[in-house]
Amino acid sequence: MMADETEHHGEEAAKETGARAENTAGETSDAEQTGEGFSNPLEFLNAELQRVEDENAELKDKMLRLAADMENLRRRTQKDVSDAREYSIAGFAREMLAVSDNLRRALDALPDDLRQEGESGLNTLIEGVELTERSMLQALEKHGVKKITPVNERFDPNFHQAMFEIPDAEVPNNTVLQVVQDGYVIGGRVLRPALVGVSKGGPKQPPRESEPAENGEADGSQV
Repeated sequence: MMADETEHHGEEAAKETGARAENTAGETSDAEQTGEGFSNPLEFLNAELQRVEDENAELKDKMLRLAADMENLRRRTQKDVSDAREYSIAGFAREMLAVSDNLRRALDALPDDLRQEGESGLNTLIEGVELTERSMLQALEKHGVKKITPVNERFDPNFHQAMFEIPDAEVPNNTVLQVVQDGYVIGGRVLRPALVGVSKGGPKQPPRESEPAENGEADGSQV
């Protein structure tokens, strides 16, 4: 009887020892899950919170950079489309200006007395040519083509081409005194520079103020 009790107590002691060992192993596993090297769970949670906040800040920065890149791409694409639409007719407009020049030369070649004493049929023809010239220039203007007539303005090599000099001591030097051929711009670019005669021998022009182009002002680049 005593032997049976001793054996029974020994089995219970072994079971209790095994249970304590399992509990100790479970506590060790929990400690590994909560973070090795941390003295308590609160310290581990604070570290995890800081890690998550750093990741969120990094993701936010990436999102802001991506949004900025997308906005820049949208603006560049919009500008490219606008430029393509604006300057796509540059070649056609230049050819139409040549036709307009020929019409104007034909009209200017007519003597004044012929205009005054001409027959009704001739006057009708002249009026038709003048109307055609005006209509052509108005159509070009609707598409962004504008005339440059810089008489009495300061010579600007970005928009004007000097053909000759006119001696004049009373006018500031390099002032446009005569326009041989009107110039034209399309949007912000020179379609054709104005052919001009400039003054020579007068006082010097004051220094040109460097002002940035605003609201789509012509930048002097030629199409």
